[in-house]
Amino acid sequence: MTVKEHLLRTIDKFNRRMESDPKLREEVGTLTKKVNIDLGTEHYSFLLKDAAISHFDEGLLESPDIQLFSDPRTIEDLLTGRMRPMKAWALRKVTVKGSLEDIMKMRKFF
Repeated sequence: MTVKEHLLRTIDKFNRRMESDPKLREEVGTLTKKVNIDLGTEHYSFLLKDAAISHFDEGLLESPDIQLFSDPRTIEDLLTGRMRPMKAWALRKVTVKGSLEDIMKMRKFF
């Protein structure tokens, strides 16, 4: 499975969770965030709006609210559970840029 396929699966899981969990959906509320995922050789972006992720695409958005930097292997390991997020962060295999509030809020949704 490619990184793109893993990301699409994760987005689908997130959107289903938002649909089935009213408490979480309320917590996300009207939050709107543009997110870029820069993997060096691969680039993806999406929009979080109205408690759903949409507009997933290859390429990067201008003026993102959150930017994630890593490499394809690390992202695949994170999305398949072979690596925990804190380990990736501690090993500096993942860097996230954005406001601390945005990062903390997004972290618990996945």
